[in-house]
Amino acid sequence: METKMSFRSALILSAILAAWSAGASAETIKIGVTPGLHAQIFGAVKPIAARQGLDIQLIEFSDYVVPNAALDAGEIQANSFQNQPYLDNQKADRGYKIESVGLTVNFPIGVYSKKHKAFADIPKGGKVSIPNDPTNGGRVLLLLRDKGVIKLKDGTGFKPTVLDITENPRKLKFIEVDAAQAPRALDDVDAAAINTNYATQAGPDPVKNPILREDPMGPYVNLIAIRTADKDKPWVKILVESYHTAEVKDFVLTKFKGAVLPSW
Repeated sequence: METKMSFRSALILSAILAAWSAGASAETIKIGVTPGLHAQIFGAVKPIAARQGLDIQLIEFSDYVVPNAALDAGEIQANSFQNQPYLDNQKADRGYKIESVGLTVNFPIGVYSKKHKAFADIPKGGKVSIPNDPTNGGRVLLLLRDKGVIKLKDGTGFKPTVLDITENPRKLKFIEVDAAQAPRALDDVDAAAINTNYATQAGPDPVKNPILREDPMGPYVNLIAIRTADKDKPWVKILVESYHTAEVKDFVLTKFKGAVLPSW
């Protein structure tokens, strides 16, 4: 009996030491996300990363500007909220030393309306709100160009502005608003372009409700960004591999039902 008890005690002690050792060796990183979809997806990533000794703490930011500033300043170790054209624009404008280490998901941007069932129903001179940042505003203008609503100057790339519109037969008035405020603009305009994460929080169905929707393929796949100085650190590989799992892909497809598309 004494031998059995000693063996059991040894097993318990071993389990306690293993748990303590795993906790002691776990590395903690802070990841900046926007509320809603990105935060929810990383909620599914966290336990997968934890199994590999990486403790993820999520820091939510309500806009698209602060997360890169916080990352560049070292206040967080990574962020997940933006696409490559947006990151490139931020780096060019602000000199950030940050870069992409892996693709995540695509959020096709949509144009919504409380007043019209189709974009063609918007009257001449109607008001259309678009995000006021160069990348997302440019996305909407490119969408409208591709749908034949407007024409743009050649060579504008991924960041056209309203100044690049060369033809606007319906004399639409474009109102630039902060992306996070776009859902509130719906009551004041004929149509509003709203990023999927903000649309989901505000109520519209990003698959069924848009009167125009961006092609899900293209350059606007979201990404995980880190500081360039950290790119060879072991936690980066664990972070990306934890995101790029079948578990996370199944979560995205089941949870968001086509509003968000896995892109890895």
